[in-house]
Amino acid sequence: MQNKINLNSLDYQELELFVTNELKLPKYRTTQLWNWIWAKNIIDFEQMTDVAKETRKILAEKAYLFRPSIEKTSKSKDGTIKFLLKLEDGELIETVLIPSVAKDGNGRVTQCLSTQVGCAMGCTFCSTGKLGFTRNMTQGEILGQIQAARFYLEDTKPEHPIIRNLVFMGMGEPLLNFETLMKSLKTLHHPKGLAFSVRRITVSTCGIQKGLKELGESNLAYLAVSLHAPTQEKRAMLMPKAAKWHLEDLLTALESYNLHTRERMTLEYLVLGGINDTQEDAKELIKICSRLKAKLNLIPYNDTPNSPYKAPTPENLLKFEKALWAKNVTAIIRKSKGQDIEAACGQLRAEYEIHK
Repeated sequence: MQNKINLNSLDYQELELFVTNELKLPKYRTTQLWNWIWAKNIIDFEQMTDVAKETRKILAEKAYLFRPSIEKTSKSKDGTIKFLLKLEDGELIETVLIPSVAKDGNGRVTQCLSTQVGCAMGCTFCSTGKLGFTRNMTQGEILGQIQAARFYLEDTKPEHPIIRNLVFMGMGEPLLNFETLMKSLKTLHHPKGLAFSVRRITVSTCGIQKGLKELGESNLAYLAVSLHAPTQEKRAMLMPKAAKWHLEDLLTALESYNLHTRERMTLEYLVLGGINDTQEDAKELIKICSRLKAKLNLIPYNDTPNSPYKAPTPENLLKFEKALWAKNVTAIIRKSKGQDIEAACGQLRAEYEIHK
């Protein structure tokens, strides 16, 4: 494969250049290939029935199609599915399918996508952060998570649910793989491919300065910010690397972040028992929310092995939520799914100690 190119890692323009310049084929072949790869989820040139046999032979000589392979599937009692995926170089990552039911009664799925092998941010409450950083993922690996999940659903369920929403909230910090993130978002939106709309995609960041403004100006995804602390001091304790960009500077940037007329960003707040769930914390959080066009997701901490943190008590969590609502802050307690298979927020770790 060394001299061949993985077409899954090319955006539409790159694919067109490869088709016309490298393969010396007509431009219209680009749309054919793109549709087979992304809309029809095919990874074998021989299955491309409207592509001439000779053209398929040329493709096989110069290119290949690779998507991550499913090494392990874990199913939660609540319907959540976690995949352990192997990348082309043998590295392992995880992606999660979170089920829901639409208003029409049909099954829908939100997929949580990873963007890096490991993570460089080292947030003290996150299992992924304990792995350290290995490398960025390519477009083919990021979007290959969707391809692998679609293949699984189609293969195992005759009337399979639709992957309706995508959240870049898995392993890694998306903005630290910014160029590939943007490339992947453009590929996701292409009408002849996966054709996701902007309102179906959310990119989460712990607060990285580089790329934040550009993401807003691109209008390619909605924004979620992992806040997790209402003061600079607590943020530095919980998220030491993210806190190098001072909280006040982050909030100033968020105040000018480009939003659609009815769009609101999401602030994610992992509630840690006895750490950031006091009434004083609530007061500081109210000040932050008053500055931003945002909604607040309260996420009770999910217990992980050897962690110094614990979940808030139900009483404290409800008291914390009520304090926010009393000041007209839209705060919603998000029930974590997939805890029993370590697929919930902050639990992804790719089972390295088991499989590596």
